[in-house]
Amino acid sequence: MLATGVARRGAALKLAVPASLLFFAFLIGLGIVGGISGSSQASAASCGGAGLPDAQYENDDNDEGGTDSTDGLHAKQIENAKIIDSEAIRAKLSGRATLIALMTALQESTLLNLDHGDKDSVGVFQQRPSTGWGTEEQIMDVHYAARMFFLGGDGGDPPGLTDIKGWETMDLGAAAQAVQRSKYPDLYAGQESEARRIAKEAGINLTRAGQATSAQPTAPSDDASGSGAPTGEGPTERCENEGEGQQDTPAKPGTAFHDGAAGWPAQVKNPRSTADAIKWAKREADSGSLEWYQWCLKFVAQSYGWTSAGSRYAIDHYWAMPSTMRHNRDRNPPVGALMFWSTDGRAGHVALYVGNGEIASNDIREPGRISIVPATEIESKWGATYQGWAPPYFPNAG
Repeated sequence: MLATGVARRGAALKLAVPASLLFFAFLIGLGIVGGISGSSQASAASCGGAGLPDAQYENDDNDEGGTDSTDGLHAKQIENAKIIDSEAIRAKLSGRATLIALMTALQESTLLNLDHGDKDSVGVFQQRPSTGWGTEEQIMDVHYAARMFFLGGDGGDPPGLTDIKGWETMDLGAAAQAVQRSKYPDLYAGQESEARRIAKEAGINLTRAGQATSAQPTAPSDDASGSGAPTGEGPTERCENEGEGQQDTPAKPGTAFHDGAAGWPAQVKNPRSTADAIKWAKREADSGSLEWYQWCLKFVAQSYGWTSAGSRYAIDHYWAMPSTMRHNRDRNPPVGALMFWSTDGRAGHVALYVGNGEIASNDIREPGRISIVPATEIESKWGATYQGWAPPYFPNAG
């Protein structure tokens, strides 16, 4: 399974690059190209950026009301995306697993069920019969191919995503490569933005929690004729029911947050106490410093005395927590808790709960600045989705 799509295009573009760079430089010299730096307005993507798409399959600027020539292929992409997500749901995997699978399929086949490929590779994931992924007929069934991508073969040969230790927290592209074992390992990451766009179009919830982890879950039946959703559960109805104080139904955005009384588990140990962490955060807010732009995770880690949190993205830090520490959707965080939101950006957002319904957060009132604001402002100002709270646990901090 070789991630060949971009590689072929890249070879064709090599000769064009020098000429395009010279032309771009010429335009700059004439003053035609300008306004490259963006505004510094606060954004919901306040803790990092998403990957760059490899390809655009539709003309998003088409206002003429006509039909794009790729409409038929795009409809097939949406259909395949829904099938892939249905198999993730059947395996009780998170929306993150779906995202990794969509990125992989986009790179391997542009999310189309191809009957050809490099050597004997076929299907949406370009899996090979000769390397144990199944017969060609099986692999051409998108339900089957998706299950194999997620669960792998018997005994972990070939390995699926859930056979990869730590896939839940590793970089998305690295997780895809761990399954595909491509000669072009760096190409999967570039499909993230396109995968997110297609998922949004398909109504796929990429923030969905999962119950299965790196331990191999029980494989579903081979009946691929149905929708693939678990009996009695849909992708928007199920949430994790582990941990104390969790709510199955999210409160209406804007509902006030109140102080909870939960204590920290024994393994939560930080250089600063909760009281000192809050004092430090409030002093940072009073200082007027503007150094915290897009550094929400770094801020909460430094509040507790660490140099770095040990995670790349805020939302990943939440889902890497032990399930007993994640209080999904609960709006009664104890003082000192970390509160997490998913946003339109890759990274999500985290803030420090300081009590009385308020948080210390970067970028909410002014880019780069820490402000003490009502926790509801992350929803009302950014349109972010509250995921829950967790203790100030930084197992990989430094």
